[in-house]
Amino acid sequence: MVDAMGDSAATRQRLIDAGTAEFAERGIAGARVDRIAAAAQSNKAQIYTYFGSKEALFDAVFEARVASNMETLPLTSDDLPAYAVKLYDMYLADPALVRLLTWQRLERKPVGSLFPSGADDAVERDLADAQSRGVLVSDVAPAEMWSMLIALAGSWAQAAIVYAAGSDERPRDHTRRRKALARTVERAFCAGTESGARLELA
Repeated sequence: MVDAMGDSAATRQRLIDAGTAEFAERGIAGARVDRIAAAAQSNKAQIYTYFGSKEALFDAVFEARVASNMETLPLTSDDLPAYAVKLYDMYLADPALVRLLTWQRLERKPVGSLFPSGADDAVERDLADAQSRGVLVSDVAPAEMWSMLIALAGSWAQAAIVYAAGSDERPRDHTRRRKALARTVERAFCAGTESGARLELA
């Protein structure tokens, strides 16, 4: 029984991994379950057994990616500028993530919250706590602060309207953007920041 359960979990994970690659490249409409099954060394029947539909597999892929990212890069509400810079680096290093986010908005949730229900609750509580301690400004609601922080960090991500950054650009270009991002987040959200203050970023 343990072996069977282990095999089941392994098969499901292979389908998630293969689905991540397929959906990131082609979106939901363009993805093919036969390609996902082949890449996962499985079959189409197992996709429907484990997930029920191609759309439900995408949802599982997306939720798994969100959960993994939040574990890998937990919010540091006491240092939002540094956190925003880490988000910039994450987007730069993981273009598949930005593509999944874009497909989610285009094909699954054109309006409303992009993330699974309740995914932002802990983040908003952390931001509210930092506000109550005087670390962050108190005149911006945590939900709006979180949305704007994510948008600022994604200013140069794949889906950026003006300019999309690439990992092959000069290091000094990335350093310049990180400094600009950190300074903007500091000015916008950190309590007690003076306009003449300097934030050093290596």
